[in-house]
Amino acid sequence: MITLRPSADRGHADHGWLDARHTFSFASYFDPAFMQWGSLRVLNQDRIQGGGGFPRHPHQDMEIVTVVLEGELRHEDSMGNGSVIRPGDVQYMSAGSGVTHSEFNASEDEPLHLLQMWVEPAQAGGEPRYDQRHIPAVQRQGKLALAVGPATTTGDASSAPIQIGQDARLFLGTFDPSETASLSVEGRRAWVHVSSGELRLNDLVLGPGDGAGVVDEAVLRLEGIQRADVIVWDLER
Repeated sequence: MITLRPSADRGHADHGWLDARHTFSFASYFDPAFMQWGSLRVLNQDRIQGGGGFPRHPHQDMEIVTVVLEGELRHEDSMGNGSVIRPGDVQYMSAGSGVTHSEFNASEDEPLHLLQMWVEPAQAGGEPRYDQRHIPAVQRQGKLALAVGPATTTGDASSAPIQIGQDARLFLGTFDPSETASLSVEGRRAWVHVSSGELRLNDLVLGPGDGAGVVDEAVLRLEGIQRADVIVWDLER
């Protein structure tokens, strides 16, 4: 079963410097039908004007993943990290027992476009962690590139560039017309979000900002219609 979440139905907050679209209930936006999808609690698509951003603020017990689509994001946190996240980069912060951070558009003039996603951790507490990796365009073109995966309990390295404290995997893909890829999700649930362009998910067409919740499907089949950027969360059932 695939549940469509049209772009126009998402929550919307316009603060002038920030234009935010909320797939799930967030801040003052509340939709009891879309509180979260499995452990995926937040999926916000934000456009931040030059010089705008979020001053230092706290988080706790949340796995936070940010994907920059356009522009540059400047990050600083109480762990001592300071970095700039650019298109193709994936940033991860495990808030654990508590962390503070700030996020600003690194440019005073150019806009910033990003996805920020929060995943509930399998276990609360623990030491906050930070990671940031670049997923090259060649790995994403016409494919689903694994960016985030569950941290192992054996000490072995995860096959994912970034290890997260939950049974959750994030894939990034870019699809030109007629390019296809598939992902097995049997016994799992998934969330698909199209950041730009248009593609076909199984028998459903998704456009810019559209999302879809998937459950009780064996395989996801993606096909580009117009050049599209997409993220897929593979989540515990």
